[in-house]
Amino acid sequence: MSRTRKRRLMNQINVVPYIDVTLVLLVIFMVTAPMTNPGVVDLPKVGQALKQPKLPPVVLTVKLNKKIELDNKPMEYDQLLLAVRNTLNKSPERSVVIAADKNVKYDEVVKVMNLLKSNKIDKVGLLLAPSQ
Repeated sequence: MSRTRKRRLMNQINVVPYIDVTLVLLVIFMVTAPMTNPGVVDLPKVGQALKQPKLPPVVLTVKLNKKIELDNKPMEYDQLLLAVRNTLNKSPERSVVIAADKNVKYDEVVKVMNLLKSNKIDKVGLLLAPSQ
């Protein structure tokens, strides 16, 4: 008769090799981390000048008393739209910028922008004073 010996199953996991590997990886990362150069992101600044267009833009100014000026000439909304259209028909590559007194309500500037955009004048922006 052959004797079969029953093996007892081992119900424990030996974690010592896993701890060793983890510690080695930790040491490797701690040594190499200071040597890596993180990417430097060069963010734009507010005061930087953008590429200047060849022709100066058409400047609309919104005054504190809600009056609008085109190149320092006071105008009403209907006159303004006609004058801007005539100017852009002569040189279509020009853009339109809106300058406003800093105390003018934002709503007034938006009204002028909406007027221009709704009449198919697409190159509209805001004129900002560069930061000192």
